[in-house]
Amino acid sequence: MNDNEVIELLQSNFSFWEKMNEHDKQTFIRSSQKVCFSKGTNIHNGNDCTGVILIKSGNLRIYMLSDDGKEVTLSRLFAGDMCMLSASCVLDSITFDVLVDAEEDSECVVVGGCAYEDLARRLPEAKIFALETALARFSDVMWVMQQILFMSMDKRLAIFLLDEIAKTGYDTVKLTHEQIAKYMGSAREVVSRMLKYFSTEGLISSSRSEGIKILDKKRLRALTL
Repeated sequence: MNDNEVIELLQSNFSFWEKMNEHDKQTFIRSSQKVCFSKGTNIHNGNDCTGVILIKSGNLRIYMLSDDGKEVTLSRLFAGDMCMLSASCVLDSITFDVLVDAEEDSECVVVGGCAYEDLARRLPEAKIFALETALARFSDVMWVMQQILFMSMDKRLAIFLLDEIAKTGYDTVKLTHEQIAKYMGSAREVVSRMLKYFSTEGLISSSRSEGIKILDKKRLRALTL
């Protein structure tokens, strides 16, 4: 990714670009870095104002971590998505910590949090954009909370598997039981038992080498109703 690509990404992703004067645009560009995160890298630890992250390629995971070490995945971001929750200095009304990890090798542009914060103080459109972007992500968060609090495990797992194949376009989910449990905020043993039940019912087939193959989408979808 060259400098021209970075500028194009900034122009196309920040709707207030034309509202900035030339000095602010140049400052915004200088504060933006091309960063390649290796799989497994912690990008945002919940304490620092890392900045706004644009994903050019790869996959990031936003999650919360409890005091006893339990993880709850709030959202997963893919190419073309933007992470605003990593810019806590811009969103001073957010009082809880989220963490962001790279789930695979990811190419990103990170807009410095301090630069964005300074701009948001002077340009209402930048502040509004940050709040609206974060609010859109909160819809995902509330959906996760609704699933954890009110849905049965079979329904949650069916939704998860169907969402995964919708994202990839394939009928096989290439995730381990432990990964699925982490994404769902559950225990691996619980996920494994439910997948075994799905398998005995003929909804899926599962193996370490091939992953989880969806055999009956219609019946699996019926579980989500």
